[in-house]
Amino acid sequence: MSAQTPSPEAPICEVVHPLTSDGIPQNIEQLLPLEKAQRMAEFFSFLGDSNRLRILSLLATQELCVCDLAESLGMSESAVSHQLRNLRAMRLVGYQKRGRKVFYHLADHHILELYQAVADHLDGKCS
Repeated sequence: MSAQTPSPEAPICEVVHPLTSDGIPQNIEQLLPLEKAQRMAEFFSFLGDSNRLRILSLLATQELCVCDLAESLGMSESAVSHQLRNLRAMRLVGYQKRGRKVFYHLADHHILELYQAVADHLDGKCS
């Protein structure tokens, strides 16, 4: 038996796909608009920082102040505050002042669901 070398050319689709009367694929309305795609790419790129993800992991279970986050993460309060400022700018976390302390929490259930979905996917728990 001789091994065949794969062709460097991409396979050609030979299926006829339904088109609208204008010759446009019927599912074109499902195409993500460019501006939204760019915003989503920026969002996911922003989440590519391990320190930000670790902060989100702690805030997924409870509200915490900067000093508690810093101690848990082994980071300086200044570094944590910087990351929290970025997370607030992206509307991923919110905060509430209580006396002299500021407590941070995930901004809404969408952030928790996104965090949990990615964590489950990486743990092999997705259906």
